[in-house]
Amino acid sequence: MTRLNTVMAQLTPKLRDVEGNIEMARNVLSRHAAADLLVFPELFLSGYTTRAPDELALDLGGPEVGEMARLALEHDAAVVFGMPERVPGGVANSAVFVNRRGEVAGSYRKAQLFGEERGAFVAGDELLVVEFDGIKAGLLVCFDVEFPEVARSLALAGADLLVTISANMDPFGRDHDVFATARALENGLPHLYVNQVGRGETFDFAGGTMAVSADGERMAEAGASESAIRVSLELSARSKERPEELRPDYLNEMRGPLPVATAR
Repeated sequence: MTRLNTVMAQLTPKLRDVEGNIEMARNVLSRHAAADLLVFPELFLSGYTTRAPDELALDLGGPEVGEMARLALEHDAAVVFGMPERVPGGVANSAVFVNRRGEVAGSYRKAQLFGEERGAFVAGDELLVVEFDGIKAGLLVCFDVEFPEVARSLALAGADLLVTISANMDPFGRDHDVFATARALENGLPHLYVNQVGRGETFDFAGGTMAVSADGERMAEAGASESAIRVSLELSARSKERPEELRPDYLNEMRGPLPVATAR
């Protein structure tokens, strides 16, 4: 598959209302037949909160994830969504990937925790690339996108596509507008970036959901209101005008960390 039909769901999840948010996902899926991949924001099933996440923690094998998997199977589409995942030692801020067969293909636990998240969630210690329909997708969650090393590691691991789910708040909308574009351009990979929008428990979320090509061009974007944006994403390599296309192994040629000298 060289072209992927995607839906980016920029929504305002209902706080502490898992059933209501699953219903929201059901409505989006039912309105977008023939999509290959639907992406929902960070902590979508619970709404974004750092207060008592243990009260909202869900299991990968639980009925809530099972219902999302059933929806994926029913609509023949892969789905990515965020949730507070119960893990050994606490709760992780996870991006769950369900394939079109209704199978949980993987769960990425956010490694770069932001602000109060550090006291609420257990940080992940492993990045994740999931394969579906012959495509390899590297998953990121919000603050991860601000670290070039995360996306570069996913690219070096063979990802064809970057997918970031987010709950980025004002006044940091401009930050992610730049970072989401940069991660695509510097790695030569298309990037789906899906954020929350509207008023949450504590923050106003910045929206700015976008699809970025491997050349760093904006293919589709949402404004500052709830919307589900459909985009047909080209997964081929960069344009032939770029020298990397002449050297498809350029990522592997990257020089490793260099020492830093101090001049006085």
